[in-house]
Amino acid sequence: MEKSIIELEAAAQTLKLLGDHTRLTIMGLVKNRDCCVCEFVEVLQMTQPAISQHLRKLRDAGLVKEQRRGQWIFYSLNTSHATYPIIQQVLEQVPDQKEKLRTLYDAELRIQCDL
Repeated sequence: MEKSIIELEAAAQTLKLLGDHTRLTIMGLVKNRDCCVCEFVEVLQMTQPAISQHLRKLRDAGLVKEQRRGQWIFYSLNTSHATYPIIQQVLEQVPDQKEKLRTLYDAELRIQCDL
């Protein structure tokens, strides 16, 4: 199996984006499932505009995809991005973020955005 080489600039940009605690947490949250902005607001205890700024940077770089479902926008990890192997390696080295979503469920704070 031939390993593809990631361009240095793309790798540097991805690592720069992942170097932010909030963006790294967001990437960890969307690693296993789609998430809505409202979930990020609850988990990260940040305002919706602040979360949206982080998501915009990740989306503009192509690291996350968005999908509109009614009035809600859900975000997911873009596994076809050229730097996905880097993202995957980084996410394997940091604590799993699933527990944060589980805490929302357990406290009945998870907002049901699904249609």
